[in-house]
Amino acid sequence: MLFYQIAVLLSLLVFLGILLRNLIDLPGVPEHSPGQGAFVSVLVPARNEEQNIERCVRSLLRQEYAPFEILVLDDDSTDATPELLHSLVKESGGKVRVLQGKPLPEGWHGKSWACSQLGHQAKGELLLFTDADTMHESDALRRTVGAIETSGADMLSLMPHQELYSFWEKLVVPLVHVILMCYLPLRFVRTSRRAAFCFANGQFILFRREFYDRINGHAAVQNALVEDVWLCKSVKKAGGSVVAFNGTDVVSCRMYRNFRDIWEGFSKNLFAALGYSTFGFMALITMIAALYIAPFLFLFHSMFAGDFTFSLFWLPLIHVTVALLCRILIALTFRQSLAVAFLHVFSQIVLLAIACNSFYSIKFGNGASWKGRNYNFS
Repeated sequence: MLFYQIAVLLSLLVFLGILLRNLIDLPGVPEHSPGQGAFVSVLVPARNEEQNIERCVRSLLRQEYAPFEILVLDDDSTDATPELLHSLVKESGGKVRVLQGKPLPEGWHGKSWACSQLGHQAKGELLLFTDADTMHESDALRRTVGAIETSGADMLSLMPHQELYSFWEKLVVPLVHVILMCYLPLRFVRTSRRAAFCFANGQFILFRREFYDRINGHAAVQNALVEDVWLCKSVKKAGGSVVAFNGTDVVSCRMYRNFRDIWEGFSKNLFAALGYSTFGFMALITMIAALYIAPFLFLFHSMFAGDFTFSLFWLPLIHVTVALLCRILIALTFRQSLAVAFLHVFSQIVLLAIACNSFYSIKFGNGASWKGRNYNFS
């Protein structure tokens, strides 16, 4: 028992150490950068985005940068997205172009196919792929273009500010930051050639056109549900470099709006992010249970049994404290709710349930479902 408790403590301390180092290695986007430079194509895939598309495109039209174009691909939307895009085209005076998406070929994931079509139509030396649920500050393009030019990187990605309004958003979505900041040493994303050290967020990815073409664009990740991370892997395998920034003051995103969206979205991505590995899935649920849930069970047992020994009470209390410290530091860094951060154990319980659903749906069910499409590439 003592060996197990010490192993858990050491694991949590390692994750805390990675987090503290990542807080240094994930810099903000540089403030000072030119207002004019390489021609940029801003590329937005949109499928049933009537709640988001106007805000996204209008924020892009306000950019303090020249020259750039905005291309939006309507991916067979069945809501009011096409009508809203038609109005935006007229409003923009030709700055916005709308493409009608072609039918989804077999073996392709919808977003990768949409982005591939956009990439083929883009004219820019730099390609910015950004989601329709994002909102960009007026200096976003200027600063990120300056960042990729200064860094000399072939691919740049940001961790945007996540807009969290409902309770479930505040509880579950920050786990994206926990996974990124506690488990992945971000300095190796920039310095290591190993594809294992990869970070990219599909909400904002800026490419040099030359390198995007070299990796065959989104065709390189045509069947990847987590296409952003696999794009990073493709860049590294081709000898390119990747940089990452904290973009909370540059771009914001409302990823999900309710529990159903969170459940479907995370279920779609989670098992895919593990490379459809059953071993990876088992390792994940074991880690969640052992590091974040079991310490509370030990504490409850100790309090009810009146057993306040070092291994059954004090060590689990330290476990809970270290895990909460990580979660609080992330909340402060990325402007998240501190109150909900204290419910970290419940977010891990939900993650455990989502992981099981993701595994079952893809391995034994009808596959992942998102925006009216089913995918099963396992």
